[in-house]
Amino acid sequence: MRLLLVEDDMLLGDGVRAGLKQEGYAVDWLTDGEAAWAAFTTDQFDLMVLDLGLPGLPGLELLERLRKNGHDLPVLILTARDAIEDRVKGLDGGADDYLTKPFDLEELSARLRALSRRRAGRSAPLIRNGELELDPAAHTVSYAVQPVELSNREFALLHLLLDHAGEVMTRARLEEALYGWDVEVESNTLEVYVHRLRRKIKPSLIRTVRGVGYLLEKESE
Repeated sequence: MRLLLVEDDMLLGDGVRAGLKQEGYAVDWLTDGEAAWAAFTTDQFDLMVLDLGLPGLPGLELLERLRKNGHDLPVLILTARDAIEDRVKGLDGGADDYLTKPFDLEELSARLRALSRRRAGRSAPLIRNGELELDPAAHTVSYAVQPVELSNREFALLHLLLDHAGEVMTRARLEEALYGWDVEVESNTLEVYVHRLRRKIKPSLIRTVRGVGYLLEKESE
């Protein structure tokens, strides 16, 4: 899952990026609002963590501009502004959640998982598809009640495909969600991860849609 972090505090931003990468996110980090706005003209993101006191374009103005232009990605405001008035402005301005500094990384991760669930139209914390079960919080996967060991990137790919079970996901969309700007992707990397998932879970579960991408078959409980 690809996340845009917009934070001008270098020490904090570096820590948040490192922590969220450990959670399996592909994190792109920018330090000013104008650069973040420009990023939306060329890239697609699944989540955004947004500071309010940004140089160039303040966080609230960036958020309002995004909403006016039809961007519906979940946005979590992360700021030192803890007054009720600021919270109200942030949420009424289009934010989906609001967390004040200082904060605990575990809480930030939990809030981001909740935003992801809502965007995918789920309420349950576990994702189930037939005999396959994925727990985003515990970072575990099981198939037919047996644990399945996955790397962080294999887990992230499976999570994304499960969130869109029954839908065709293009190669470009999958690669955008798995990699940030600082990672060079080789031409066959996605195929390698898909092959590993098929081998570890069920070969027929992920179908190749020739010339387009992949589809994870939707299965009944």
